[in-house]
Amino acid sequence: MHFIERIIEEDIRNGFPIEKIKFRFPPEPNGYLHIGHVKAIYLNFELGKKYKSPVYLRFDDTNPIGESKKFIESIKKDILFLGFKWDIESYASDYFQKLYKWAIKLIQKNKAYIDDQSQKIIQFQRKTPFEIGIHSHYRNRSIDENLYLFEKMKNGFFKEGSCVLRAKIDMSSPNMNMRDPIMYRILQKKHHKTGNQWCIYPTYDWTHGQCDYIEQISHSLCSLEFENRRPLYNWYLNQIYDFKNKIIPKQIEFSRLNLSHTITSKRKIQYLIEKKIIPSWDDPRILTISGLRRKGYTSIALKNFVHKIGISKRNNIIDISLLEFWIREHLNKIAHRVMVVFHPIKLIIDNYSTNTTEWIEAENNPENSNFGKRKIPFSKFIYIEKDDFLEKQKKNFFRLSIGKEVRLKNAYIIKANSIIKNYKGEVKEIHCTYDPKSKSGKKEKVEKKGRIKSTLHWVSIKHSFPIEINLYNPLFLKKNPNTNFYKYINPKSKDQIIGYAEPSLKNAKKGDHFQFQRIGYFYVENSTINKIIFNKTVYIKNKWKKHL
Repeated sequence: MHFIERIIEEDIRNGFPIEKIKFRFPPEPNGYLHIGHVKAIYLNFELGKKYKSPVYLRFDDTNPIGESKKFIESIKKDILFLGFKWDIESYASDYFQKLYKWAIKLIQKNKAYIDDQSQKIIQFQRKTPFEIGIHSHYRNRSIDENLYLFEKMKNGFFKEGSCVLRAKIDMSSPNMNMRDPIMYRILQKKHHKTGNQWCIYPTYDWTHGQCDYIEQISHSLCSLEFENRRPLYNWYLNQIYDFKNKIIPKQIEFSRLNLSHTITSKRKIQYLIEKKIIPSWDDPRILTISGLRRKGYTSIALKNFVHKIGISKRNNIIDISLLEFWIREHLNKIAHRVMVVFHPIKLIIDNYSTNTTEWIEAENNPENSNFGKRKIPFSKFIYIEKDDFLEKQKKNFFRLSIGKEVRLKNAYIIKANSIIKNYKGEVKEIHCTYDPKSKSGKKEKVEKKGRIKSTLHWVSIKHSFPIEINLYNPLFLKKNPNTNFYKYINPKSKDQIIGYAEPSLKNAKKGDHFQFQRIGYFYVENSTINKIIFNKTVYIKNKWKKHL
């Protein structure tokens, strides 16, 4: 039980009616959801399940700049991908009229005023937490004048930036959020939902708590950066409402999910797109949920990861290798094993018949017999990985070299005898012999077993076919790239190669997961009659960490 559950349990013990518990997930539709949102989604919806409580999906659409229906649809798609379903879909813009009327009430109580100063001057007057702020020249405007000006703001008489509505709180407060925060600003922009009905838009701080109250959200769960906004959240609520027979929303903060070697800021992701460093919000190198899905991450792995790191109040940076651990754990159980050669070198088995093709049986997934078996063609001419051969054996190199033996996965033991080189002096062909009695699955002599220290993957040349493979690595070379992030772009974050696959992969469909044996886990991005494209999800071993 994490600390938020303990708070809720304590509330119930103190008489809070369990049937009135309610949660919400309130994203702003100005970008795609990222790995950090997985934690917030998981927390709210799992608590909803535990307490059999409704969960709202409320879009915080208070800023028409950058918000769009495209982002709304992507957010809904991501939540459904994670296996959750909201009970009620709502929008902050649904409450614009009510928020406007409540703002008028604040003006009538002399708790809000119209300020004609520029944003730059307002910011200067706020000073720092260690100084007393300067009151605006317009702070003592009369209630009637403020009401008149606010209506003119609403009706479009003023230009953008010419004035704002500010709450009248405390310019000497050490909490900067309480120094007469802005409630409304003028934006002559079309809204995705309300069109041109409004030219003034409420700020997040003014909107959030009021929407929680309207929807009677009992526990408003926010990430830790909103902790110092909680006094303002409560102040707004206390100025407006008669709480008789109403639930007072309780804001509770938890730590953000920060991962190494990535950024989650929407502004910074937009920068990467504009500079053509990445093509889109769903690029697999950034940890948006859509990008992770394209990379082959499963909802189960993401939820297991969030469950493992837990819910706490302490911010820290989680190493990306932990996320990779959980996707390996899941894919190991569900992915079919296949053989694909990335960098082929030709191997000829001299004592194997040219006209013979042997179909070798292999398990699709040794972790689960229900996955069945497949047939793999074996022939005289095969490909192995170029890196699996050295002409002269070196210390701690246990793969193929002249005079040495290795096993071919699911097949036979071979011995390298000679090579043929091209005009550049590069190895062109490896000539081997095989032991017909060493077929995988048959009993071998103990002394022969002891000599074989390596098993190689391979494909039959005449039966293999080319596939396109996108290899992804972290986009940033620095563990925490948030400051000057553009300086730490990894130039090798993506590589595109052609691999050669065993024929069973011709049946691969978009969305399938495979383990390329000895290499890693791969996801089918696209599959047509003429082309199959795979995205690398994760290597079997954490190769990337060696280079960091």
